[in-house]
Amino acid sequence: MFSPSVYNGFMPISARNKLRGTIEEVELGDVMAHVVVRVGENLIESAITRRSADELKLKKGDTVFAVIKATEVMIQKD
Repeated sequence: MFSPSVYNGFMPISARNKLRGTIEEVELGDVMAHVVVRVGENLIESAITRRSADELKLKKGDTVFAVIKATEVMIQKD
C-alpha cells in the first residue's frame, strides 16, 4: 500500500480548492469507483480507480476532502 509523506498529519498538496464533505455513496466496479460527496447542500461526484477507493477504505459517512484541480472554474449568478 502507498504510504505518502505526511506533514503535521496532513499531506501537502498544491491544489487550493479543497472542500470538506461527507461521503454519501460509494459504488465499486471492477476497475473504477463512483464516489458522491456532500458539501453543504451540494453533491460532488468523482470517478476514481477502484484501487484508490480500496486503499483509502472509502465508505458512506466518511469525512473527506474533495480536491478540485482545474484550469477553469465557471461562476453563475441567479
